[in-house]
Amino acid sequence: MADERDEENPFRLARIEKLKALRAMGIDPYPYGFTVTATAKELEQRYAGLATGADTQDRVDVAGRIRAIRNSGMFIDLHDATGKIQIFSHKDHLTPEQLAAVKLLDIGDLIGVEGIVRRTPRGELTINSTKVTVLAKALLPLPEKFHGLADIELRYRQRYLDLIMSEESRETLRRRSRIVACIRRILIERGFLEVETPMLHTIPGGASAKPFNTHHNALDLELYLRIAPELHLKRLLVGGLSDKLFEINRNFRNEGISPRHNPEFTSLELYQAFVDYHEMMNVAELLISEAAKEVLAGTQAQFGDKVIDLTPPWPRKTMAELVQQATGVDFLALSDDAAARDAARRLGADCPSSAGWGRALEAAFAAKVEDTLIQPTHVTGFPREISPLAKADRNDPRLTERFETYVNGWEVANAFSELTDPLDQLDRFKQQMKEREKGDEEAQHLDADFVLALEYGMPPAGGLGIGIDRLVMLLTNSPSIRDVIAFPTMRPKA
Repeated sequence: MADERDEENPFRLARIEKLKALRAMGIDPYPYGFTVTATAKELEQRYAGLATGADTQDRVDVAGRIRAIRNSGMFIDLHDATGKIQIFSHKDHLTPEQLAAVKLLDIGDLIGVEGIVRRTPRGELTINSTKVTVLAKALLPLPEKFHGLADIELRYRQRYLDLIMSEESRETLRRRSRIVACIRRILIERGFLEVETPMLHTIPGGASAKPFNTHHNALDLELYLRIAPELHLKRLLVGGLSDKLFEINRNFRNEGISPRHNPEFTSLELYQAFVDYHEMMNVAELLISEAAKEVLAGTQAQFGDKVIDLTPPWPRKTMAELVQQATGVDFLALSDDAAARDAARRLGADCPSSAGWGRALEAAFAAKVEDTLIQPTHVTGFPREISPLAKADRNDPRLTERFETYVNGWEVANAFSELTDPLDQLDRFKQQMKEREKGDEEAQHLDADFVLALEYGMPPAGGLGIGIDRLVMLLTNSPSIRDVIAFPTMRPKA
């Protein structure tokens, strides 16, 4: 941006001269407000039946950004958040002072227009301006119309410029808003209570992830940015605030950046008392399929060259079953950690020497199965070793009642039959601490207060988390998480 702000930039200098001229005419180029009575979309709908060449006596006030100027300002394409309307500025309708102000306008300026609606002989819905108000004089030109922002990095760094130029980018973020609103509406209709939990934690917990840390000066206290709201939401369940709770939350994880990972991200997390993870599968299917209907008018999602059918119900398969189908290796038949590690390594999985049976199974799944799960699939039977907050499987103590939902090869949901036994939870935390001692920075900390809360009794419950960013990627055919986050995390330019 430094070169664009350079005092020698001729485009900027020319616009500053026009700014000075406007002020010399007594015009404030940055006023306090403007009353808008109609949007471009509303006018298109209202006057859809207006005949070619027809005039009206209807006066409207519109506002937007100039995207094209023709004939020295006689014709202006004005864009607002809903669409485009043509503005006609002529001496028959404007004072000489107003005409002089129009000649000082540039593409990119924000203006308000008062005028009368008509349809031109060429069929263009148009406003004959009777007054033009400068709302913001743009000092920098917009990118060239037909190429827009060719620099992808610049699109993310200067998102405001990307949004000005790209209807596709605007529509992606609008769909994101509609998806979140749809999920919130469905949960509230089903009796869930929306709550808020802390973003600053004394102990990072609720997920296996490396946290960001900060310092509170007044308390002289080391704090962590939330990696997940789980343990605080469960405390509310213990307290009986409601049998159904949810939070649409911001989380922060000090991990790598990729097309599917941003250090700051949004997720939905919900808990329902007296049900298990089978009901959470139903809830996940409902929320995701209804979000698809909200923005796609159906449950078929196009992603790249793939068509993904989100119509419930979805297949439910165990992790071990999927690995055996893909590789022929039955991990459930392997008797010890060493045999499981050897099997995973033979399959090409990254499996450290500290990995137990469960981590070896997970590594084999990640290497051979995960990317193949294009159509929605609930993967169940997660190993206990990697699931410290989930109840043990009723038939195999090596496993837990946990599932992750995969779509397009991505994990988009994670759910448990929640662990409510305080003594078992304490043992799981202690095992996690041993993993930390071995060097696993993502292993969970021991949260003694959470164990204390469980000792007062937590009802049996199912819990579900859905990654909002990945869901929006899926439903907007967006290949990068940066496309669906308004301001993704970026390394500052030198």
